[in-house]
Amino acid sequence: MIDRSALAQAFETAVGMAARAPSIHNTQPWRWRLDDDVINLFADPERHLPAADPDSRGLVMSCGAALHHLRVALAVLGWRSQVKYLPDAADPNHLAAVTVTPHPPEQGEIELAAAIVHRQSDRRRFGPRLVTQSHLRRMSAVAPHFGAAARQVPASLRGALAQASHRAADRHALDPRYQSEMARWSGRHGSPDGVPAASAPPARTADEIMLRTFASPELSDVDTEADSSEWLVICTPADDRRAHLRAGEAASALLLTASSLTLSSCLQSEPLAMPDLAAAIRTEVLQDAAYPQAMVRVGWAAAGAAPLPLTPRRPADDVIDVS
Repeated sequence: MIDRSALAQAFETAVGMAARAPSIHNTQPWRWRLDDDVINLFADPERHLPAADPDSRGLVMSCGAALHHLRVALAVLGWRSQVKYLPDAADPNHLAAVTVTPHPPEQGEIELAAAIVHRQSDRRRFGPRLVTQSHLRRMSAVAPHFGAAARQVPASLRGALAQASHRAADRHALDPRYQSEMARWSGRHGSPDGVPAASAPPARTADEIMLRTFASPELSDVDTEADSSEWLVICTPADDRRAHLRAGEAASALLLTASSLTLSSCLQSEPLAMPDLAAAIRTEVLQDAAYPQAMVRVGWAAAGAAPLPLTPRRPADDVIDVS
């Protein structure tokens, strides 16, 4: 028998922790509802970014990341969860139904829950310290639990990511719809959503692999003699809504694992929203064996890098629907 009062308390706390999940342009495009003893996750189409994310892949992946954060939070609060994906064929925005049973947390779940508090997207240059293969294997190992894979991109194949990232940036620079959307969702001050100006460094067009450029960047970058970033591509055998949702879970697990190892990280998805560039990465990096869903950059923060400002999130009340 589920103690519904205890579950309701855990639900609200877990939704607050799930809000720390990364999302495209920090749109936080999710809604939650507790129906008896089932937690339901819905995509919020009003927060869709049609220029940056035309097929809603980024929106659904964002919800997948929040779903994984929620499950980690529930676990540390004493609840084991099971997920039914896309439970309502008549409602494509109903992404998941989560059922729970009481269960004490395991050590790994406690470590991931602690990482939720510390993980932030670091878009600055990283330092020269190398990321070990042991760390890369630990991060990659979490993806198969979600029907995905995380493939390290060796230096010999990074040219494909570099070309795709620069082409995407060039196209977006000439796209007034994208620029207008970016101006609305970044360069913000004091907002609970969107990308704060204080979290974005100036564009680095000379970088081999470009990161997305945000409006009105105010974050100071760091001077470093070398940036030893590593890149991984999260990929799935299919390219449908379920695959996007599960890729978001894998991305969350990978990023939290990186944070637990004290590594810095950030997601890059800009070229993957363009079918021809995503297809090029699929062929040149993944040998047509899987579909790329997200690019992940990991590394060690540069010496002297200041702590990142905390990126605001919407309060739980703003994303919970009352049944």
